[in-house]
Amino acid sequence: MVSVTRSVFGELPSGAGTVEKFRLQSDLLGVDILSWGCTISALEVQDRQGKASDVVLGFAELEGYLQKQPYFGAVVGRVANRIAKGTFTLDGKEYKLAINNGPNSLHGGVRGFDKVLWTPQVLSNGIQFSRVSPDGEEGYPGELKVWVTYTLDGGELVINYRAQASQTTPVNLTNHSYFNLAGQGSPNIYDHEVTIEADAFLPVDETLIPTGW
Repeated sequence: MVSVTRSVFGELPSGAGTVEKFRLQSDLLGVDILSWGCTISALEVQDRQGKASDVVLGFAELEGYLQKQPYFGAVVGRVANRIAKGTFTLDGKEYKLAINNGPNSLHGGVRGFDKVLWTPQVLSNGIQFSRVSPDGEEGYPGELKVWVTYTLDGGELVINYRAQASQTTPVNLTNHSYFNLAGQGSPNIYDHEVTIEADAFLPVDETLIPTGW
């Protein structure tokens, strides 16, 4: 059984809109998601002793998300990660994007998907957000309709991304949560160990662009 509750999280400056918070709750976990950037602001899971802790980084108030911060919990796009020198060629045409990370374009540009208000639709077991990215937004070609759906299935949080473009355009969406598996209030993650089962990895240069080797 999943419950979904909604509340006002804050007001954007200059009357730009109301940011809502949606609380998804099952017997095993709870998650708070904001309509600003489709942001996961809290993810509460149980440890071995059954004690619930918030294991993602975020802010208690909207102001924290409006200041310069490292994309805490947000959906980033149109293209997550970096595009070298903010330039790409598609169907023989060169496109130039905003440069916002050293010499490169990062996470969709100056005003990516993390910095916009999404339209929510409450589901029986979650929440779906949608928006239309207009042709030319941050330099990308074509209109892009995007849907991001968060659902709970027992102890599992499922994120589904769907996009529909009016013309060929690069799309690479992801969630940008930061985790502290020891829970909120723990000093650091320096004693955490992570194993990634991979056959290969992608080396990058000093500006974090893949080298191709």
